[in-house]
Amino acid sequence: MTTPSITRGFPDAEFATRTKLAQSRMAEDGLDGLLLMTEPEVQYFTGFQSLFWQSPTRPWFVFVPASGKPIAIIPEIGASLMRRGWLDDIRTWSAPAPEDDGISLLTDLLAPLARVGVMKGHETQLRMPLGDWERLVAALPHLTIADATGLVQGLRMIKSPAEIEKIAHICAIGSATFAQVPHLASEGMPLDEVFRAFRREALAQGADGAPYVVGAAAQGGYADVISPPDGTPLMRGDILMLDTGLVCDGYHCDFDRNWAIGHADDKARQAYDVLWRATEAGLQAARPGNTCRDLFAAMSGVIAEMDDSGGDIGRLGHGLGLQLTEQPSHAAFDTTELQENMVLTLEPSLSYGDGLMMVHEENIVVTANGGHLLSTRAAPELPVI
Repeated sequence: MTTPSITRGFPDAEFATRTKLAQSRMAEDGLDGLLLMTEPEVQYFTGFQSLFWQSPTRPWFVFVPASGKPIAIIPEIGASLMRRGWLDDIRTWSAPAPEDDGISLLTDLLAPLARVGVMKGHETQLRMPLGDWERLVAALPHLTIADATGLVQGLRMIKSPAEIEKIAHICAIGSATFAQVPHLASEGMPLDEVFRAFRREALAQGADGAPYVVGAAAQGGYADVISPPDGTPLMRGDILMLDTGLVCDGYHCDFDRNWAIGHADDKARQAYDVLWRATEAGLQAARPGNTCRDLFAAMSGVIAEMDDSGGDIGRLGHGLGLQLTEQPSHAAFDTTELQENMVLTLEPSLSYGDGLMMVHEENIVVTANGGHLLSTRAAPELPVI
């Protein structure tokens, strides 16, 4: 049975609100515009969704001016789809054109301006050839290129009610898919087939895709969670973990679940219990006024009962939305203040035994009273298949 569907896309007013908020912050920063070129930012301001982003051949640009609607500077192949959205000014060229892949159009647009923001910081990328970027900058010697990373990421960290509804929807699909795992996986089943069965079930439940499914299975625990699965069969005493980033209408879930195959030893049960309680601590700490560092400390304090490293593998969760992982990070280095309507993952992990680890993850939205679960809470005791 599939999860009930939702209305796809957003009304124009949603994009108008996002644009006006950006323009208000641009005015505070003295910016004449924002030049955006990566998929989540283009989608955030225009609603443009296409699997064509998977091809690196063509660049795509959106310019947010100081006032008025954004302007799309895109390959002609995307014009029809972009015109279905709320933008009026769509400038195109026949791409690919290695000698001039939109550079003339960008130069003409930016030439009258003095200071334009581009995302330069952590978790950003220049999605155009470096040579083209150098040509563009050389053609605009009087243009200052400022860093707009904080501006754009700051906007995207706070979700609208409509965005939260979409994330809750894909979390429900993920939860329904995980609920079927005891019926999909069994002792003796090859791990790679478990992964394929999980993906099939996610699509059957209503996901648009399952671009991120990782995990592991090994005796008493697992040593890493990013290696590709192979044909090794599940064995009694294995701990199976699946971590998924499903997507629906452009928005992601990102959480995992653990199961024991046939039997769970005491160490695995203890690790699971510690992580479950660490997540509870994170839920309580996920309230406005606290910081990501506070969230990290709350979970680390519980993890330290079993792992004196505090489970510090870099961070214990992150933002979530149009991307599987977004800013901020629950880490000792991140002092981002939590605000209502941030959507986050809580992802405590620990090491135990002989090189074994366990990870637990939930998806939440920050409310005035603490974290509100968007994923269906995992069982308080390690389930056995």
